Amino acid sequence: MVLAALYLLVVQAAQAGSAPARAAAFDAATFDPLVQDGMRRGAYPGGALVVGRHDTILFAKGYGHLTWSASSPAVDPDSTLYDLASLTKVVATTTALMLLVERGAVRLETTVATYLPELRGAGTADITIRQLLTHTSGLRADIPDPELKAIPDSAALMERVLRETPRVAPGTRVIYSDLNAILLGEVIRRVTGEPLDAFAAREIFAPLGLQQTLFRPPARWRARIAPTGVWHGHPVAGSVNDGSAFKLRGVSGNAGLFATAADVARFAQFMLREGRLPGGGRLVSAQTVRLFTAKAADFGRGAEARALGWQALPTGEQVSSAGTLFGPRSYGHTGWTGTSLWIDPDRDLFVVLLTNRAYVPRAHRPFTLLKQVRAAVSDAAARAADAP
Repeated sequence: MVLAALYLLVVQAAQAGSAPARAAAFDAATFDPLVQDGMRRGAYPGGALVVGRHDTILFAKGYGHLTWSASSPAVDPDSTLYDLASLTKVVATTTALMLLVERGAVRLETTVATYLPELRGAGTADITIRQLLTHTSGLRADIPDPELKAIPDSAALMERVLRETPRVAPGTRVIYSDLNAILLGEVIRRVTGEPLDAFAAREIFAPLGLQQTLFRPPARWRARIAPTGVWHGHPVAGSVNDGSAFKLRGVSGNAGLFATAADVARFAQFMLREGRLPGGGRLVSAQTVRLFTAKAADFGRGAEARALGWQALPTGEQVSSAGTLFGPRSYGHTGWTGTSLWIDPDRDLFVVLLTNRAYVPRAHRPFTLLKQVRAAVSDAAARAADAP
């Protein structure tokens, strides 16, 4: 009840203004109170917000600092890099699959074992690429931490993932799983003959002009990377905050990507342009974008719906990170470190909010608070888009 009341206060703050009430707008008066509220309540030390359409940026601003110290660098949406965590699943892995499916190198209804013969065992032989993308493979969420820590290296981890079997029958329910994305990353590697980071850099990031989006950022960039942990009293920045991706040397289908909010916004614009490149031409067809972003799994009963790689509506959350106003064809994704991207194609609208919630939060339930901020920001953006 307390959390619900707090969320209502945030939403009311988005609606409030001087008397008479001001119309919703894409400006600091609309968004500043919402993002700053999350900082004040201890959910994250800083964040970068970008809101826009397929051809324009409507609002962009950095808030706070990279750490809780006011002497640390201020957040800048154009230069501060964030550990995107599970946004890697859509920006890199899913987009790579869009390319490979369109080229005929991968087929959605084909079994994963066609590309990874190790999955021909009982229970896994019939899992399809589509089921990995929709998180309906039946595989569990991840390898438990105690077991993960005992795995010596990346080869041993991949062997362990390939030995996994479904916990429920494939195709019967959504179980959001890092294992699905890890397997998809391995499919991409075997089909293309190169690691995910190399393929994504050449085939996705370069054509889209994403010059500050990459796996394993170099040491010289660390001063402008938002930290996600502490080691011996010092902030840790530039090392992926995910056990499996770290064990896989920083390149995995489930996590590992770093980027600025401005670059994630450019990616969102590419999605809203339905595959068109910034300077003309196409990376993928509009039909492929629609195929991957349409709702593909929805079992009702309060469960989350999934598109291919993307989260769809409803999200199955008590407080949805997409808010309450985004349209039914909206799609998006979030990341454990505190990142999110939501896109409403009917409004021609996207919202990117990157934070480092994982960095020593001062709140008791920082992820819950962050969901409330995301929801309030999304609703404020939708109201501004709908304003006359």
